[in-house]
Formats: sequence, C-alpha cells, structure tokens
Amino acid sequence: MASILKVDDLRGNTAAGNITITSEGGSATMQLQQGLIKSFVEGGNHSAGAIQGDTFNVAGYVDYATGIAEFTLTNAMNNADYPVISSSQSNYIYQGYAASTTAYRASTVNSSGAFTDGNNAAVIAGDLA
Repeated sequence: MASILKVDDLRGNTAAGNITITSEGGSATMQLQQGLIKSFVEGGNHSAGAIQGDTFNVAGYVDYATGIAEFTLTNAMNNADYPVISSSQSNYIYQGYAASTTAYRASTVNSSGAFTDGNNAAVIAGDLA
C-alpha cells in the first residue's frame, strides 16, 4: 500500500539541517541538503539584456559586455568556490564561474573563440551560507 507524506518543514533528528539519505544499494549515505540544487537560470539572453526563462534563487542580471554577464543570487553561497554547471542553448561555448558568494559570471564564445551574445543556462550546487 502506498503512503503519502505531507509536510511543510523537514528537520533532522540530531540537528535541523542533518537529514541523511541512504543510497539505492543501501551502503552509502549523503546529506539531503548537499544534493540539492541551490540556484538555476534558464534563458539568460545576452543580446536581450535580460533573463527570458525560469530562475531559482536569482535576484538579478547585469550584461557587462558582449558575451559577458553576471547573475546575482537571492541567497548567498557559503564560499566563492561553488560549482557552476552551464550549457549553451545555441552553437556556442558557455562557461559559468563563481565570482563571489553572491554572484556568478557567465561568458559565451563562438567557435572562433570570440565573445558573442547567446542564450544559456546554468545550475549551481554547493552550500548556502
């Protein structure tokens, strides 16, 4: 028989943020909060100078120059070494990187290596502050 669990707040028994998940094979564990995505942006369009898609934990967007943009986070990360996983929605190379605990930058280049405007998407993982 299937069960439905409805809750508004999950807290660990030992500590509020300490919720352990057991792997499919049963031999490994991980902290739930470690495996969650902390931010994403879909459709950061440099040429339009705005975000044209869905976002999570993104407060703003600044278009610095052709092919270079910065996304400001609503909630800060714990440090400035978090991973930014990025992809281009066009035939360009898109690279995201942490700029600070509250922002990450993105650059887009074409096949010749020149900065160019284009659509892109990024996901951030790591620890929130």
